Amino acid sequence: MANRRPNSGAKRSLASRLILWLLVLAAIGVAAAVWANRAPIEGYAKVGTSYAARVACSCRFVAGRSLEDCEKDKLAGMELVSLSDDADARSVTASFPLVTANTATYREGYGCVLEEWEG
Repeated sequence: MANRRPNSGAKRSLASRLILWLLVLAAIGVAAAVWANRAPIEGYAKVGTSYAARVACSCRFVAGRSLEDCEKDKLAGMELVSLSDDADARSVTASFPLVTANTATYREGYGCVLEEWEG
């Protein structure tokens, strides 16, 4: 007969539950930290997407580069900002997931101009 410990399964089950609870508490802590700092996060996201839209619009419709090439012009720390263009409207939209998006449109004689911010 194999030498088995009688409570080894119970200890593993307890450890699994403890790890699960710690992960749940960590997720709640992260969510609370994000909620508490939502105004600065939203502000930085709005400024970052505005900057990215304006620069990418100029890159795309003034310099005539591809949007993929314009992605290289994003600053460090802007990895979460995504760009999309509308060739017919001559505009570029930059978005930060679940937070904000901003659009810059090329206007003859003015270059790329940001759309007005709402509220």
